[in-house]
Amino acid sequence: MNISLPDALKSFVDEQVSQRGYGTSSEYVRELIRKDQDRLQLRNLLLTGAASNPAQPADTSYFASLRDRVRKAAKPASKA
Repeated sequence: MNISLPDALKSFVDEQVSQRGYGTSSEYVRELIRKDQDRLQLRNLLLTGAASNPAQPADTSYFASLRDRVRKAAKPASKA
């Protein structure tokens, strides 16, 4: 795939490649695409969550229960 850019955008991409340590402009563009995919996935998750039925309130007991579940799940992993 080839992409044509105006000189101003090409200069910007070249600058980003050199300043951010990318090997090529293709690496930079791939990273931008991956970040956009991640952003879209997060947006879809947020929209799905916003459209879902309300859950129980996230109060002190909820977070205490959550911490307990995380500790219990981590114990088998730490024994290995």
